[in-house]
Amino acid sequence: MEAACTSRFQFKKGWIEKTMITFSPNKLNRLFVFACVLCISLFLVAPHAEAKPPDYNGGVANEYIYEEVFFLTGHPIEFSGKATITEKENKGKVTSTYRFTLTGKNGEKLTRSVVYVADLEKREDKGQTTSNSSIKSYSEKITMPDKTTYTLDDYQFSQGTVIDNRPASDYYSGNVVGRKIYKVKYGSTKTEDFITVHFSGRNMGYENFWGATETQLIDYEIVKPNGQSAFVTSKVSDSKSRVLQYEPHDPSLSSFTGGHAVISESNMIGEYTYNIPYGDGVGTIHLNRKRTPKIERLIVPKFRDLNKHWAKDHIEKLYSLGVFDETTQFFSPNTPMKRYQYTVGILKAVDIRVLEEPKSKKKAPRTPIFKDLNVKDPDYLYIESAVEKGIITGVTPDRFDPDAPLTRVQAIAILVRALGMEGRAPSPGFRTHYVDDYQIADWAKDSVYVATELGLVSGDERNRFNPKQPLTRAQAAALTSRFLEFLEDDLQQNYRDDILFFN
Repeated sequence: MEAACTSRFQFKKGWIEKTMITFSPNKLNRLFVFACVLCISLFLVAPHAEAKPPDYNGGVANEYIYEEVFFLTGHPIEFSGKATITEKENKGKVTSTYRFTLTGKNGEKLTRSVVYVADLEKREDKGQTTSNSSIKSYSEKITMPDKTTYTLDDYQFSQGTVIDNRPASDYYSGNVVGRKIYKVKYGSTKTEDFITVHFSGRNMGYENFWGATETQLIDYEIVKPNGQSAFVTSKVSDSKSRVLQYEPHDPSLSSFTGGHAVISESNMIGEYTYNIPYGDGVGTIHLNRKRTPKIERLIVPKFRDLNKHWAKDHIEKLYSLGVFDETTQFFSPNTPMKRYQYTVGILKAVDIRVLEEPKSKKKAPRTPIFKDLNVKDPDYLYIESAVEKGIITGVTPDRFDPDAPLTRVQAIAILVRALGMEGRAPSPGFRTHYVDDYQIADWAKDSVYVATELGLVSGDERNRFNPKQPLTRAQAAALTSRFLEFLEDDLQQNYRDDILFFN
């Protein structure tokens, strides 16, 4: 789903946004994807992540078409067509409108319009945002070839979400519960019935510069007038990722041999299981819909001292991204990485916005947060932002020691704090499994434990962590590269594949 949004949640920044997303059918190539809808229009109006399934219907989409499946007849009916989503924020409220115009293969028609309103509360002191959503208006009608109609007569809906806004990535979780009542008119007769659909579910997701995933799990119970029930469970996940890929350059008579590109990919996958005793019985439906990738070429590195170096690929990737802003043809991979350089590089790598200069006609002299920093340095605001966000601290209250060699334990602390996961360590007093655990300072032990559990770092051949060992520029590049892989791949695996396929 392509949305007019940035790499952060829209409402978290307090912006007023209006986003329109349209999925429409390709007339030359009808693409059919099964999705379990039950005509339930549930919508999480909380974090506007870059990845989000279109509504809470189990439907999937790419840039060409939106499709879903209707189950109230007792027999799955495939619908496809156009879906338009509009969102806007104003004074702490997000209003989201979903409109669907769909048709079935045998002439069935489905129209739906639903408007949800979410009340947002930003807790700056906690670094979190909560959202509570309700239904504002609704209309929905499904018409069958024999003139039987299903019209939404009543819709009750409640949804709540919490977003943990961390420096390098946001994480969120939500719950939803509701009920829909449909009035059924059979053909040209005057016979009417009511079908009730009860639903409850949850969703979870993350969003950062390198990727975003939202996975939704919904349970539905369809109750017929005679008391018979059918059950459907929908699992659907929308995922977007930005992956670094090396692109070779074949000509031998050239100024460079190859370079990197960022490949932006997006796909929706899902699984739906149903048990309809009075209809089609038991079944499972799988989904998979991809969007066309986008390619962004990066600058080409031309270092002359990396030939056959073990960290060559890591260094060149990060240079292409602008993480390392070198001005010479020599990277000096075996020299120590400095605290200042590494901190700036991490903030650039994950696209953390720096603090802005205050806008004033009379600019008062800016005072550095540490006495040994220079506010005129072009990267100074990265350091100030890192301190303000709790990613790094000074070596003393008034000294940063910018040119000091970066140690392993300092680097790990920066990464884990950027992820916001230092709180996932056990209660104080625990020991890591490293034989030199006693050398790990108390202030860093949480970060070392979490980084080890996440697979960001490991010990040497003797299971030593070596916390005070200075990192070379090559080692720092390899660690940063692994950090980006975590943001690109590991989070997606955990929020999508582990939930859909291994739960």
